[in-house]
Amino acid sequence: MAVSRRRFVTSVMAGSALAAASTTELLTTLSGPARAASPPGDVVGKVTVGYQGWFSCPGDSAPIGGWWHWSRDRFQPPSPSNTTIVSWPDMREYTRSYPTAYPNLGNGSPATLFSSYDQQTVDTHFRWMQEYGCDTAALQRFNPMGDEGPTRDAMTQKVRSAAERYGRKFYIMYDVTDWLNMQSEIKTDWTTKMSAHTASSAYARQNGKPVVCIWGFGFSEPSRPFIPGPCLEVVNWFKAQGCYVIGGVPTWWRQGIEDSRPGFLDVYHAFNMISPWMVYRTTTLEGLDSYYNNVNIPDMADCAARGIDYQPCVMPGDLAAGHRRHGDFYWRHIYNMVRLGSQGLYVSMFDEYNEGNQIAKTSETQATTPAGANIRALDEDGVACSSDYYLRITADGGRMLKGQLALTPVRPTQPMLGGPPPTGGNLTAGRPASASSQNSPFPASNAVDANASSYWESGSGAFPHWWQVDLGASHQVGRLVVRLPAGWGARTQTITVLGSVDGSSFGTIAPAAGFTFDPATGNTVTRTLPATAARYVRLSIGGNTGWPAGQLAQVEVYAATGTPDTPPTAPTGLTVTGRTATSVSLAWTVSTDDTGVSGYQVRQGGTVVATVTGTTATVSGLNPSTGYSFTVTARDTAGNTSAPSNAVTVTTDAPANADLARGRPTAESSHTQSYGSGNVADGDPNSYWESVNSAFPQWVQVDLGVARTVGRVVLKLPPAAAWATRTQTLAVQGSTDGASFGTLVASAGRTFNPATGNQVTLTFTAAQTRYLRITVTGNTGWPAGQLAALEVYAS
Repeated sequence: MAVSRRRFVTSVMAGSALAAASTTELLTTLSGPARAASPPGDVVGKVTVGYQGWFSCPGDSAPIGGWWHWSRDRFQPPSPSNTTIVSWPDMREYTRSYPTAYPNLGNGSPATLFSSYDQQTVDTHFRWMQEYGCDTAALQRFNPMGDEGPTRDAMTQKVRSAAERYGRKFYIMYDVTDWLNMQSEIKTDWTTKMSAHTASSAYARQNGKPVVCIWGFGFSEPSRPFIPGPCLEVVNWFKAQGCYVIGGVPTWWRQGIEDSRPGFLDVYHAFNMISPWMVYRTTTLEGLDSYYNNVNIPDMADCAARGIDYQPCVMPGDLAAGHRRHGDFYWRHIYNMVRLGSQGLYVSMFDEYNEGNQIAKTSETQATTPAGANIRALDEDGVACSSDYYLRITADGGRMLKGQLALTPVRPTQPMLGGPPPTGGNLTAGRPASASSQNSPFPASNAVDANASSYWESGSGAFPHWWQVDLGASHQVGRLVVRLPAGWGARTQTITVLGSVDGSSFGTIAPAAGFTFDPATGNTVTRTLPATAARYVRLSIGGNTGWPAGQLAQVEVYAATGTPDTPPTAPTGLTVTGRTATSVSLAWTVSTDDTGVSGYQVRQGGTVVATVTGTTATVSGLNPSTGYSFTVTARDTAGNTSAPSNAVTVTTDAPANADLARGRPTAESSHTQSYGSGNVADGDPNSYWESVNSAFPQWVQVDLGVARTVGRVVLKLPPAAAWATRTQTLAVQGSTDGASFGTLVASAGRTFNPATGNQVTLTFTAAQTRYLRITVTGNTGWPAGQLAALEVYAS
């Protein structure tokens, strides 16, 4: 049984090792020649999340059996005295759950948990990844030679299926903890099992190569007693297999101290990408900044000098220990690693409820947490947070990594969405800011931080320049306060105040006027504004008598006095009314509002994909055979936005007369060597599935994702003449649930002849089918079932 990483890190703290990093060493490292990082791929330029997928419950059919990773004694239900978890999942979106021995939730509902072995659970998680910008999942794989091996094998297929369905990428991340025979067994596992999954369109590739991560080489704990030689041999072996190899390495890998064994530097430098571990290395904002300056900067320089990509670990903090600071800890970590110029981010972890550092949806309050169980909810420090808050932070962090959001140390993500606007106080504090240009040391975010001496300054060039802030929701704004640093000389800036409820159409709140900043009065200008609904407030600067640029140190916006307008009610009854290969049609019930509903926004995750005035919409431009999830929000005439509707999930149709099986998940009765079932759906005519020898019957099948009308299959062997004529006795079967199969084409001999392309076409009465299976009972050319392609068509 794999051991939690948590117990290995509590003794490694920042103080002594940070002090050991000398100025001379840092300057020497930074002065080395830098080489260009790899181009964007499935890990470079992307957000990767660690995915455990290791929770099981009695009755879910997982081979491991019991309450795997939920309980210390997995054969007894989890309870306050028999548990391995410190956080409670938000269970509202799981269609199947399992009763525990925990007390009822605070709201009286039974305390239930999910199983990762249920495909719906994995689908839900990967749908969240799609909605919140998690590009790639690193599927954790501990020693698969023990009792958990069969369950982890099955989980890989489930993850593959979900990644394909929701357009995410995944790769195998081997954890060598307690895997004493790792050097030989990791190669066997890759060649006989895991490499077959690289045929999937969802398997992550970087620089054209399938990605593999090895986590644990060089760590000083007794559970990883490896010496450098065997570790280096394994890294080079994977590279010889054509893989792009990531190293999950100790925090102090470069110096070989604290959590790193000495003598491993050649091993670390052999990796294509280095991803240093950070969980529990610090628990404070000051600690994150200290690691940034003293560890991450020289780490990055060392990697750049050797052409190694750098993918630092970022973490939300342990919820159970109170480290999160309602999102500030996570955002500071992301911000530091983005301003560093990291090639990608590795989030630890997506579903790690055992260690409290999960970003997946989590219980918001004690009302949805077992009563009296001493498990902290997301509001543990008194700040109300939505269950998806840390997913939303991840989405914003990903946008900042990709340059879609301006670099900002101020967390742009608010703990709650859809709530009423605040009744007082500065509305701009900590909000996202942007500008028409900026002098690079003086970004737009300086005007909304807590430092009155920092400031935004526009780039050079002709006026006007503009600066704006996103208040997060529409407010009736009524007062503006603008400051420059207190010690600056007097100057006048000509400023027009503009407002918008949607960020695209701006109207004038206050016309152009001179704002005179005088150090005798604190370099502060206050203006009363006509009460105006605005979410985005923009200051357009037409001139500055003190400097040829726009300059702002602090901008504060306050709501107009009086009772704030309330948002509309959330739309209800959202349903799917139609779909094609590239579109989905939706309908919902009308919302109500005291000032009148002006329209609705259809959202895919946090992105608005359609805006309408009625209660129906069609979202176009979608990808065929892909899963999507949608919600709808209402907007009123004052610009307020409602809470989201219920979510609906739908898979688009396949293109007309397209191969429905291409890139879909597959399964098999068996395979030999590297000839796995994924080869029948990868589009490569030369790769193929082959069952074990002399053990008929054998079968291979494809999961079409949803039940579809099918009426024709095309079966192929490799076209090369070396594949001599042979006859395989086979039948075609179909199922809508994966359990009960009916016969579509009766068993008969089918001849594959290279003179006619080594392919067989079978037509049959059209039927609704999700799982299509080919069962082989004989083969005159080889004592096994063999197929290079299994193509499925509607007609």
